[in-house]
Amino acid sequence: MYILQQNKMSETIAFKPESLAQVHKIIARYPEGRQKSALLPVLHLAQKEFGGWLDVPVMDYVAELLSIKPIEVYEVATFYTMFNMKPVGKYVLEVCRTGPCMVCGSEKILDHIRTKLNIKDGQTTEDGMFTLKPAECLGACGYAPMMQLGKFFHENLTIEKVDEILDLCREGQIALD
Repeated sequence: MYILQQNKMSETIAFKPESLAQVHKIIARYPEGRQKSALLPVLHLAQKEFGGWLDVPVMDYVAELLSIKPIEVYEVATFYTMFNMKPVGKYVLEVCRTGPCMVCGSEKILDHIRTKLNIKDGQTTEDGMFTLKPAECLGACGYAPMMQLGKFFHENLTIEKVDEILDLCREGQIALD
């Protein structure tokens, strides 16, 4: 088992045994020498297990597990917006801002969230509860404006619906998985 030392502290980075077993199952899906194909699902597991974001030591750990160069992990992790490169709040509010959503009011939704939570795009509230992350097309154009929260879509948004969602998040009643 590979264990990476983090930041001169005695804390180590390693998947929990059950997660590591899942990583090995994912890698086994691909032919010998093609373990890089497992990168996206392994990065998803890493982000979930290591605090909701991908720190450099975590990406280095993933590279070691997959027997690839760290730069190959960095290139993929920084390309896809589904991966967070800095700490995020418990709830990441990904509001679509492409054509159909904009026409249907996503900018008003974004402005409302910015004002209500007193944060800018990419920022996290002081209590660590919310991060606002404007997103490119989330593929629900017929239900615009929409927001992704965890792996769930919230569609046909209005200011009132957004306020209700934020309240439910604060109450811990919104599922992310």
